[in-house]
Amino acid sequence: MEVEDLFSGASKAEGSQSTGPSPLKSLQIDLDFYSESIREVALEIVEEGYSAFPIFVAHQHEVSVGEVILDRKELETNWTINASTLEEFIQMDIIQENRKSAFIQNYKPAKDYMCLFVVVAEGANFVFYPYK
Repeated sequence: MEVEDLFSGASKAEGSQSTGPSPLKSLQIDLDFYSESIREVALEIVEEGYSAFPIFVAHQHEVSVGEVILDRKELETNWTINASTLEEFIQMDIIQENRKSAFIQNYKPAKDYMCLFVVVAEGANFVFYPYK
């Protein structure tokens, strides 16, 4: 999934009226602000040998995957970012073992893109967002 797919129309459910801009627009702003920090963590995860596939969880509520690296309350932003890995996602059965190879095939280079697992009230999805 591309970032545009996640942002476009996200605030309009079928048959309902939008009450304002999508909260995902604020995610885009935060990601641009967080970009260099996330890139540093991604490269560290790869270089230190923890995983070749870092995943960052973007959320506005408590989640039980990964470790918080950017806290929205501390930074006075809208989204918190947790750092995780493909291996943790498989261990927690967020990604099923039989889908691992498909995930790896679609994974974009960690030096160029952040792999995000965006959690919103309606659900969650993966998106690759380029670093600034």
